[in-house]
Amino acid sequence: MEENYHSLHENRIFMGGAKDVEAMEKNEGIDVVVDLREESTGCAYPESKANWIKIPLGDNSTDNEHLLFKQAINEVVNAYNAGHKVAFHCGGGKGRTGTVAAGTLLALGLAKDVEEAEANAKAIRPVIEIKATQKDALKKLFPN
Repeated sequence: MEENYHSLHENRIFMGGAKDVEAMEKNEGIDVVVDLREESTGCAYPESKANWIKIPLGDNSTDNEHLLFKQAINEVVNAYNAGHKVAFHCGGGKGRTGTVAAGTLLALGLAKDVEEAEANAKAIRPVIEIKATQKDALKKLFPN
């Protein structure tokens, strides 16, 4: 299957858009799918055998949205630390996905600050566009 998704770390953490879930599962053997779409009502790949976790993030961040980003980052990191292959996605794999990608890099100690984490995530997945409110959420979670 076509790969429009990217490996964030060690070919065990993957990120993309909703349309990439089937390919991530079939190509990579994903165990856990963290769905960042507030609007989702089920896994983007209906035949998925992976553990589906929904974190209802809106596309436009609110004051307390950093708590949901923290939950999403924790789900990704915990699945990775438990030895699972994990994928996360939003609708298009840009804003919410980029924010969780940067937060995951920070949580794993693979970036020193939010700016470096964002740059590293964008180097892996160039379509990432972290909005100002999403960056603010990351700075609340990972103050320098």
